Amino acid sequence: MRVALFVTCVNDAVFPATGIATVRLLERLGVDVDFPAAQTCCGQPQLNTGYRRQAEPLVRRTAQTFEGYEYVVTPSGSCAAMVRQHYPRLGGAPGADLAARTYELTEFLVDVLGLTDVGAYFPYTVTYHPSCHGLRLLGLGDRPRRLLEAVEGLELRELPGAQECCGFGGTFAVKNADVSTAMGQDKVRSAVSTGATVLCGADSSCLLHIDGLLRRQDEPLRTLHIAEILSSTQQQPYAAQEVRV
Repeated sequence: MRVALFVTCVNDAVFPATGIATVRLLERLGVDVDFPAAQTCCGQPQLNTGYRRQAEPLVRRTAQTFEGYEYVVTPSGSCAAMVRQHYPRLGGAPGADLAARTYELTEFLVDVLGLTDVGAYFPYTVTYHPSCHGLRLLGLGDRPRRLLEAVEGLELRELPGAQECCGFGGTFAVKNADVSTAMGQDKVRSAVSTGATVLCGADSSCLLHIDGLLRRQDEPLRTLHIAEILSSTQQQPYAAQEVRV
């Protein structure tokens, strides 16, 4: 099976390790991964800010870039939701076609590959933050949790108020910084209360927001994308020094 990786802007610019982990994971599971170099922003920031006309050329470009692939996989619930929810009405038939072929990473693992145990090893305590896009637009449900529960050595701890927004919300965090920060601090308090070593999620933008607050407060909690946990094995473990224990 051959898929195209839609890595997203945030991962490309800020969290390249997430993209690398996604490729390593998929290849370990027997999937051939292509990276179409023409990919760029999917248009989500523009659309969310009300600039539909500016978003439409990006929609058309993205649809063209990923043309011909049976599956397009992205380690981002928000970008997957942008394609699935908005591309059909912004990009016409090409946009609708791409929407039907686009999967968030945990969806692809569970629904297409039929896996929950991906052979991962991660001997740390973890709490999981489900992002709003994953919860409400994609309906990821318990897919991420099922994948985490199958990881050898991992102890999954329940996050109080897990379904509450972390406050990032794309440009919301810029336009409403005080409210965004207050919401993020609520999420941080809940995460720290679990006593977990790692807070993981499927959206790097949410993790960026939460991690910034954690570091400002010098909390002993590390954020990681779920792809980095699932890519870790006993033979190639995630570097222990990267996790504050």
